[in-house]
Amino acid sequence: MRPIDRALWYIESHYREPIALDDLAHVAGVSRYHLSRSFCYAVGLPASRYLRLRRLSLAAIALANGKPDILDLALSLGYGSHEAFARAFKEAFGRTPEQVRRDRHTENLKLLEAQLMNETLLADLETPTITRSEPLSLIGHSRTHTFAGAAEIPGQWQAFGPHMNTIPGRLGKATYGVIHAASDESFDYLAGVAVAPGTVAPNGMIRLDLPARAYAVFRHPGHVSEIRQVCNTIWSEWLPGSEFQAFEGPWFECYPPPFDPQTGVGGFEVWIPVSGC
Repeated sequence: MRPIDRALWYIESHYREPIALDDLAHVAGVSRYHLSRSFCYAVGLPASRYLRLRRLSLAAIALANGKPDILDLALSLGYGSHEAFARAFKEAFGRTPEQVRRDRHTENLKLLEAQLMNETLLADLETPTITRSEPLSLIGHSRTHTFAGAAEIPGQWQAFGPHMNTIPGRLGKATYGVIHAASDESFDYLAGVAVAPGTVAPNGMIRLDLPARAYAVFRHPGHVSEIRQVCNTIWSEWLPGSEFQAFEGPWFECYPPPFDPQTGVGGFEVWIPVSGC
């Protein structure tokens, strides 16, 4: 069974118990770092948000079926008070628990159903190359994204495009998208270009220096819109079945010539830092 399938099973089987990301990682047989990345790519939500929405969705169904004691329900799902539960419930659904219990239905509520790993989000991967990179200095625009809001990244590239050729000290024609400063629910994404070491970033941009280290390099000839499938397959399929472990540090996409940013064709690479080699 794949790590994501194990984590999803555990959530559905133990959602009334306290569940930490470390618990899910232990059940899945991977590191917390690995699970937080693979869960977001496979399911589309951070594990903590998925768990919260599943609990609230099951609570909404119980209330619509006439569950009389809201405080008892709240406590059974790990909320310390009626107020905390009601606040989270209304934030998720736009209605109070009392309203749902009174109306006796969940129509128009965006309930989260139990998920399975989305097999359509798997790609055919070429065998990666394990290589040790030279130090890499990048300059570009960096923004913070939630894993659920990663669809905003193409807009970030569109905003960066007119500026990339004005960056001093640029080396080569490739562009890079770097996932860095990642937490369990969000990450910073740098859209940038390679520059000579020590180059000063222009106003409104940052320089990010990546040290030399070992990477698994996945080359994919398809359209850039397939990047989520590629990353999902790497984290959910290739890494758990390989002899390597993901190193907890920045990882990146590389768009070398002949990639065409106007059409999204030309292929791309995904560089995952690894240990165990």
